[in-house]
Amino acid sequence: MGPAASVSRPDRIRSAFMARLVSIDAASAGRSAKRLAAFVALAALVMVIGCQATTRVDAGHVGIRVKLAGSDRGIQDMPVVTGWVFYNPLTEQIVLFPTSVQNVVWTQSVNEGRAVDESITFSSGEGVNISADIGLSFHIEPTLAPRLYGRFRLNDLSILSDGYMRNTVREAINDVASKLPVQEIYGVGKSKMLSDVAQKCRDVFGKDGIVIDQLTINGALRLPPNVMDAINRAMEATQNAIQSRNRVAQVEAEATQAITQAHGQAEAARQKAEGDGDALLIRARSEAQANEIIRLSTTPTVLQYRAIDHWDGKLPQYSAGALPLLTFDVSKMERTSPAEEAARQKLLERLLERSKTEPVPASGSTDAPAAQPTPAVPAPPAASAAPAQ
Repeated sequence: MGPAASVSRPDRIRSAFMARLVSIDAASAGRSAKRLAAFVALAALVMVIGCQATTRVDAGHVGIRVKLAGSDRGIQDMPVVTGWVFYNPLTEQIVLFPTSVQNVVWTQSVNEGRAVDESITFSSGEGVNISADIGLSFHIEPTLAPRLYGRFRLNDLSILSDGYMRNTVREAINDVASKLPVQEIYGVGKSKMLSDVAQKCRDVFGKDGIVIDQLTINGALRLPPNVMDAINRAMEATQNAIQSRNRVAQVEAEATQAITQAHGQAEAARQKAEGDGDALLIRARSEAQANEIIRLSTTPTVLQYRAIDHWDGKLPQYSAGALPLLTFDVSKMERTSPAEEAARQKLLERLLERSKTEPVPASGSTDAPAAQPTPAVPAPPAASAAPAQ
């Protein structure tokens, strides 16, 4: 028997079984590797498709969904809000549109804006050419962004502003300025002109979703030299006229003040004179009443009483005759009837009563001295009417 015959049957079975196991393990490993490769390929495909089918809408932007196929293909009316957006890249397209405030300057300077002269030239009512640097601030209404994109097929607002918007602003400025004189445009009418131009632009841009925030003229207006000189001369003449009117008004005011002051002084002098006259009249009337009272109350008996009352009791050391002021010859004095005496008494009482009731001028109202009070006169005795024998 050969060597193979020496191998027993169980060994052969065991060897065959081991070979079978090895072949099965190799087949399983091959199938697992294929499955892993397929999974990796599928994951990569999903990632690629996911990257192609998603996009992000940043803040200050809106997304506009455009259908490329189907019955509703075209620009969709509803914009896509900020955030991650999923779409079908085979049948749809997402266009990003800025909605933040945009600033545009059309200027002559090469250091601002673009390096070319972008200033806007317009004409006044007289046909004078005026050049100005214009500044514009605007933004897009998010809900109307699809309409604007559908009309211009642009999402680059710089191209839109340098073309359509610049032409609209220039046309509005020419329309408004052609109805105004150059001196008004250069002077106080500039702000009103800008307001009218901004309103015209809002009317045009509003239906497209463009909102005008601010329209300005940057710097001074540029006019032809001869027109500028004429305006300066006119403004100088106006300033001189205003100064002249101010001087005339000042002189008139000073003259009015002087006249008013003179009238006041004259009125004060008149009132003082009236007060002095009233004081003199009151004083004269008081003195007249006092004198009348003294006259009516003076009788021989009263005179004799006053002489005795004022005598100090000393006789003169040298006398050539009768003693003075001590005796009166009553028989030589005026005699009155009883009726005259009664009338005099009645008049005296009335004068005394009036002097009590008449008001006395307030102290300090005039410079006239107050009338001196009349000394009290004693009532004459009842027998004063009969002359002494």
